[in-house]
Amino acid sequence: MKKWLTVAGLLAVIGVFSQCSVSKQVKEAKAFGDCKYRITTVDSIYLAGTDIRELRNIRSIRDFDPTKYPHLGLAFLRKNIPLDLRVNLDITNPTKTLAAINQLEYKVLLADSELFSGFLNRRIEVYPGTGSTRVPINLSTNAYELLNNDKTRDEFLAMVQALSGKADIKPTKLTIKVKPTLSLGDKQVNYPGYITFQEEITREMLLGASGY
Repeated sequence: MKKWLTVAGLLAVIGVFSQCSVSKQVKEAKAFGDCKYRITTVDSIYLAGTDIRELRNIRSIRDFDPTKYPHLGLAFLRKNIPLDLRVNLDITNPTKTLAAINQLEYKVLLADSELFSGFLNRRIEVYPGTGSTRVPINLSTNAYELLNNDKTRDEFLAMVQALSGKADIKPTKLTIKVKPTLSLGDKQVNYPGYITFQEEITREMLLGASGY
């Protein structure tokens, strides 16, 4: 009988700790939702394996000359134009609570069309009152449909020009959606809804990055 009471007591303690853990995660995720987000720099940018800085004179799809950019010409034929880059996201916590998540889903939209999507499978902590926490995110996509779509082509080319460092280019506006994930036992539970913010991609972001 005493053995069973001991086991029951142990299970009760485990249950209390489990509830405390869930409550702590929810509190940290809520603080994460109250944070401020800003893309500070963009670097390591390649379109079909070509350094984006080599494409600063491209103004229209006709400028993708296969004799000058053979990798791009081949990518067009294959209908697979990989765009790879890294954005450095600065997160600031204006609350008095630790903001933290174990996993982050993200979506990046250009002219209401999805440009990038994916997951960050690592814990991110943003302490209050300590300045911003920088989170580098590697992004990859196939840009073929964006260049083939009349709705997104001009916006995409403007983004390429801005990222190439070309001056006097109108900034491209991206919509970024992020959704934290909570770990509840052996299950993953998504934060309700997306945290959404907009960011302009400018030449200054490129110039602020190392090596540009």
